[in-house]
Amino acid sequence: MHTFAAMRQLLLVFAHPRLEASRVNRRLLDAARSVDNVTIVDLYERYPAFDIDVEHEQRELSKHDVMVWHHPFYWYSAPPLFKQWIDLVLTFGWAYGPGGTAVAGKSVHHAVTTGGGAEAYSHDGRNRYTIQEFLRPYEQTARLCGMSYHEPFAVHGTHRLTTTDIEAEALRYRRFLEDCLHEH
Repeated sequence: MHTFAAMRQLLLVFAHPRLEASRVNRRLLDAARSVDNVTIVDLYERYPAFDIDVEHEQRELSKHDVMVWHHPFYWYSAPPLFKQWIDLVLTFGWAYGPGGTAVAGKSVHHAVTTGGGAEAYSHDGRNRYTIQEFLRPYEQTARLCGMSYHEPFAVHGTHRLTTTDIEAEALRYRRFLEDCLHEH
């Protein structure tokens, strides 16, 4: 008799205030839709007035083993609605603090897109820091909540990518999501 482990479930929390203008993020989302066991939450579509339904988001989050926080890299951070989602959903007593174990043990991955090239996000580049260093507050948020945080997925130089480049990045993103679902 064989026993099979239940397939992991991935919650992709996506935030892009101008998705219609983004060739790369639209294509990455299309790739994500083709992966089994991935639930996509488009925050700007779901909450255009920034009125987040915290209880709904917490229930949704509870159903998933893995999260991917996906957004363009705006001013060395995330778009405002994503930050608001973290502030409101990962609450004291639910996600951290006394009794706050609802997300403990879950995995978190970050997926970002940047207009600047990879060379700009290095110690010798014009931004002086790596993407991973810029994302440290999100890493610490995940760790405070008892989640494991993994090295980010990044697509750099989005403004200069050709259609062929974008297709290659979409395939790479699909593989990344599949790997997230199968990690141990």
